[in-house]
Amino acid sequence: MPTVLLVEDDSMIRTALVKALANAGHVVTAVGTAMDALREVAVRPPDVVVLDLGLPDVDGASALRMMRGDSDVPVIVATARTGENNIIRLLNAGADDYLTKPFSGEHLLARISAVLRRRGGVADAPAAIEVGPLRVDLGRRSATLHGRALDLTRKEFDLLAYLAARRDHLVTRQELIEEVWRQPYRGSEQTVDVHISWLRRKLGETAAKPRFLRVLRGVGIMLVDPR
Repeated sequence: MPTVLLVEDDSMIRTALVKALANAGHVVTAVGTAMDALREVAVRPPDVVVLDLGLPDVDGASALRMMRGDSDVPVIVATARTGENNIIRLLNAGADDYLTKPFSGEHLLARISAVLRRRGGVADAPAAIEVGPLRVDLGRRSATLHGRALDLTRKEFDLLAYLAARRDHLVTRQELIEEVWRQPYRGSEQTVDVHISWLRRKLGETAAKPRFLRVLRGVGIMLVDPR
């Protein structure tokens, strides 16, 4: 399943693109500054970066050059700067492709697929994750357990899909609040705990007898194969 780092400082555009990418089955991390983007690429390299040029801290073209200093991750530049010279300069600086604003989510998805195909990436990977008897279909936004459909709310599915994409890896509550709920973390762990409780019930387990969801108190949550 392709992972996308979206670098966009406009919150409305960021929210719309995150929704389009997530609905298409991508795991998305969204940041609003160049420095946050460089940190993400260094710590958790994505399959592709979508990089806005008009960032508040460092110009996107400079961020691209800095990124290319230690990473060959595919980069699609999103720019309002038209003109052949600008585009040539960006491509020479290391961009793999570009989009001229405004653009649709469908256009972006097509460019991401094309870039990943050219780079031998994971664009054609199945949009479903299987963890033992649990199957999470990212494209259809549905999940089944032992072949039976789970009745999940939108946020329950988002939470399950995020954990399934990181199976066997501990995910902190702060990360879930910021990445699944798209909210700043202010110690509001109760929201996560309530949704985990609801998800447990639908997965046929309890906190006392966990199967899929393992909680390390004070640290985070992990989704595992119960077999």
